[in-house]
This record gives sequence, C-alpha cells and structure tokens, in this order.
Amino acid sequence: MNDTFLKACRGEKTDYTPIWIMRQAGRYLPDYQKVRGKVDFLTLCKTPELAAEVTIQPVDILKVDAAILFSDILIPVEAMGVHLEFHEKKGPVLTPARDENVIKKLSVPDPEDKMKFVMDTIRLLRKELAGKAPLIGFSGAPFTTATYMIEGGTSKNFLNTKRMIFQSPELYGSLMDKITATVTEYLKAQIAAGAQAVQLFDTWGGIFSPSDFREYALSYVIRVIADLRKWLKAENISVPIIYFVGETAGLLEEISTSGADVYGIDWRINLDDAVKRLGGNAIVQGNLDPLALFLPQNRMEQRVKDILERASSARGHIFNLGHGVVPETPPENVIALVDMVHRLSKR
Repeated sequence: MNDTFLKACRGEKTDYTPIWIMRQAGRYLPDYQKVRGKVDFLTLCKTPELAAEVTIQPVDILKVDAAILFSDILIPVEAMGVHLEFHEKKGPVLTPARDENVIKKLSVPDPEDKMKFVMDTIRLLRKELAGKAPLIGFSGAPFTTATYMIEGGTSKNFLNTKRMIFQSPELYGSLMDKITATVTEYLKAQIAAGAQAVQLFDTWGGIFSPSDFREYALSYVIRVIADLRKWLKAENISVPIIYFVGETAGLLEEISTSGADVYGIDWRINLDDAVKRLGGNAIVQGNLDPLALFLPQNRMEQRVKDILERASSARGHIFNLGHGVVPETPPENVIALVDMVHRLSKR
C-alpha cells in the first residue's frame, strides 16, 4: 500500500511529499455530482455504498495519497438528539441548543448504534482501498461542533455562542462535556472500524483571542486527544491524530500544546514561521490558499515550490490546502496540483 502519508504523519523520511485535499470528495467533481444527483446530502452520508464510492473518487481521479471518509461534521450532532436538515445554498439548519432543558435532553450516543452507517462505510472502504491509499476518519472538534448547535447553523459573528460562553459559562460547560464525550467515542469507533488516521476540524477556533481559545476550545481538544491516546495505548494501536484550526496564525503557541501528531495550517501564515512557532520539531499539513487553484499553472507551481521549501524546516510535511477546495474549482487544476507536488518534491 502507498503508506507515504502515514510515514509523513510519523515524521519518517518519504520519497516525496504526500498530498490530500480537504473536501477532495465534493461538488467540484462531475463524478460526485452524478452520485449526488440521485440522493440528498444526508442520504449520501448515510448510505455506506454511496459514501464509499465518493470517498474513493478523488484517489482514482486526482491520485492523492490518502482518502478521507465522506461524511459531515454534524452527523454526531444529529445522533445526540438535535434535529438536522441541509438546505441548498443555505447549508445546515439545526434546532438550536441554547437553553438548559434542551441541553439536558441531549445524549452521548453509542456510535455503533446511532452512527453505524459511518463505521460500515469505513469497513467497506478498508476493503475497497486495500493497496490504494490509507483512510482518514474525522470529527468536528468540540468547540466547532458546539457553534453549529448553539447558533442553529453557520454564523458570521457567533453572537449566541459567545454570549453563552460569557453569560452562562456553566451551561456552556455542560454542553461541551457532552460534545467532548461524543467526539471521543465517535473517533474511537472510527479507528476500531479501520480508520488509519483521524483529523479534528476546529474550523471556527480562530474566532477567539488566544486566552479564550485556550479556555473555551483547546481545553476540550486536549481532553479528546488525551483520552484517545490512553485508549490507543490500551488497544496497542498506532493512529496519527491531526488537528486543524481555521485562522491558525494567532493561536499556534496554544495549538502546539494540544497533543496532536500533525498540525493543519491555513494559508494566512508562512509555513516556516508556523513551524518555528509550533516549537521547531512539528509535523505540519498545508497550506496553499484554496483559491490559488485558479492561478495559471506556472504561477501555481511557484506557490507549490515556495510551500515545499518552507516546509523543509518541519519534521514532516503533508501538502494540503489551507481549507477545503471550493465547488467552482476546475478539477483539472486539482489534478495538476497533485502532480506538481509529487514531481517537485521527489527526493
């Protein structure tokens, strides 16, 4: 099997820099559109054969070095007891969890019971990906998950979330305890089903000042990772843990204490600066601006070279975008990017 990605996650020497892309299975691919045309988004997430099919598409089409499970960070939220719908153009719509009675009723679900379709997708993928590429499982980090639950969807200023944090800290704490336990059990179940690496997405972690980030977001990630490590040790399993925070630049010193193996870096900071601030011995993932995929190829190649050079100061590097690929991106540009990374980083 192509284990270049897993080697890089462990900081081992690789023949070239591995690459996978956040949201690599998605709307920019005509093959995905074909499958998606038959079912709504949630049905796609909950049908193992279809979720597996779209997970594998980018491995075959783009030749990336890892597959990431096709799912959504809000799947566990629904399992906890929150009503969830996805609307075209509007994104996720949830029944907000803002008052004590609603939060009290939320459960910490058994993943093999309430989210069995996710584990079935992973089991199916491990068979179908054998010899092709390793499989990454994932979850939303506790804070990012909480924002959707409190806001009832996405938000521009996270007013309801911060108001709860600052005015009702005990209520926020009780919600976060449930989410943290849910995320931990969910990731354990994914690993038990066969995920070979896991990523925690803290997409909205960057809305905080460093001290608030530490207290209200990072402290829960530290709990998840510590609990996972203990369990992995007891099970004698080795699985890299990747931690991605959106708008990382102001928070790197804090992020470096999370206990993760690999740090996802967005494009708002040079990679060598990020490595320095993470402590100099970090393994990093990133960090091309997703919209740089619209550059002419010769200029995109300059960006790739620059990132590869800056990453040489890290203990290990996985090439990625600084966030997800956008739906308008031409697939041929993504194929060209993967080829560039492989070609330019050959040792």
